[in-house]
Amino acid sequence: MNPLDRILAQAKGNVRRIAMSEGEDPRIVEGSLRAQRDGLARITLIGNEAAVVRQVQEKGGQPSDVGIVDPSTSPDIARYAAAFYELRKHKGVDQDAARAAILNPLNFAAMMVRLGDADGTIGGAVATTADTVRAALQIIGRQEGASIVSSFFVMILDQPHHVKQGSFVFADCALVVDPTPEELADIAIASADSFRALVGEEPRVAMLSFSTSGSAKHDRVTKVAEATARVRSLRPDLAIGGDLQFDAAFVPKIGTAKAPTSPVKGDANVFVFPSLEAANIGYKIAERIGGARAVGPVLQGLAKPANDLSRGCSVDDVYQLIGLTAAQASSAR
Repeated sequence: MNPLDRILAQAKGNVRRIAMSEGEDPRIVEGSLRAQRDGLARITLIGNEAAVVRQVQEKGGQPSDVGIVDPSTSPDIARYAAAFYELRKHKGVDQDAARAAILNPLNFAAMMVRLGDADGTIGGAVATTADTVRAALQIIGRQEGASIVSSFFVMILDQPHHVKQGSFVFADCALVVDPTPEELADIAIASADSFRALVGEEPRVAMLSFSTSGSAKHDRVTKVAEATARVRSLRPDLAIGGDLQFDAAFVPKIGTAKAPTSPVKGDANVFVFPSLEAANIGYKIAERIGGARAVGPVLQGLAKPANDLSRGCSVDDVYQLIGLTAAQASSAR
């Protein structure tokens, strides 16, 4: 069984309801039909009913194969609008504005999750990351104790040319642009916990930099070192090394030479980048040049799962993120 299949097996073992907020998009429909057929999740496609049905039929499915919900005709609209009003009235939202807001499929899907009518939601194939995350934050809200919502990619190395095989986490590749030391520490802790929950292995965290063990002096290195110290203070159970250059975090021989006292020693499986710029570039290089499969971005720090696709996503991306979201929901339960 390859690394991704092991994650998807979690979803199949305890099937959850996933609300797809962009149910009129052909990629969403095709990936959702496939996920439902394979037993990854029970799918609800949200959108204009006629448009969704047409897409389902064009993709070889039947409307009865999946759940289809049109917010404009849903019997739940009054209940969802009332819940949205209670959440946002302190921001000046009145009841009419709440009803208008909940007609937006992103908000409708997030409310399904908040009220327990779905276990997770996915958007972003059409909507921007900002809109997708805003709906999740405003409606689903943060996990208790979480100070920040961040993201990660699960990077799958399973090709013959990969010197290491398995699942790895890269964070934060999508949300937090320039984290403070405190935020970087929180991202590291959340990513380690996400790795353990999804992959089922013990996390070994590398706090990445252009420096290893203080080999360079710069404010950006200091930030990483401070974040590493904070993680050690808050979570002494975690194996963490930092500051580390990527080769010292990934190659045991180099890790042993450059950072002999590090608990990671070139065998990290969770890589925390110092900025969004570095993380986004890094995962795309690993994907496009290195041939790694990148699944995500997956959001962490929310009360319940809500994830964001790229607007350039493929059907495979949709399928894999459905499985990962369902696995998140299963592990949370």
